[in-house]
Amino acid sequence: MKALEKEFLERVQKHRSVLFKIAKMYMNDPDDQKDLFQEITYQLWKSYPTFQEKSSFSTWMYRVALNTAIVFLKSEKKRGFISNHENWEQIKIVEEDSSEKEQQIKQLYEAIQKLNPIDKALIFYYLEDYSGREIAMQLGISEGNVRVKLNRAKAKLTELVNKS
Repeated sequence: MKALEKEFLERVQKHRSVLFKIAKMYMNDPDDQKDLFQEITYQLWKSYPTFQEKSSFSTWMYRVALNTAIVFLKSEKKRGFISNHENWEQIKIVEEDSSEKEQQIKQLYEAIQKLNPIDKALIFYYLEDYSGREIAMQLGISEGNVRVKLNRAKAKLTELVNKS
């Protein structure tokens, strides 16, 4: 195995759970989640030779992953593969063996999927404990704008969770 490939695989493996979280936030269906995970991994690999280490690998990876997820979501919607949100609200799968915490996490992800792509990104960074400044740098908006958009996104998310 080439040194570059080995280095890439080790770095991605270290942050693999983040990629799964992003896929789960943007896609409802497990097969779509796998497809998005593969697309993110492909885009990371394709871009890796140009990674200049001006930021940490994880920061660069988050940016590529979120951008890929947003583009993937838009392309899937254009092709008509994604169900509309009204149908998602009608489908409530309750697993008898799941714990209350797992059910709450499931409800949270279902609610997050109903947010627009930018709100999803904001919530993702928030859940990953990024500061307002770091989120602003990642999304290319001002810190003040991050606070306003994040508060609105959290309010929307709260409303969606309370509805379910």
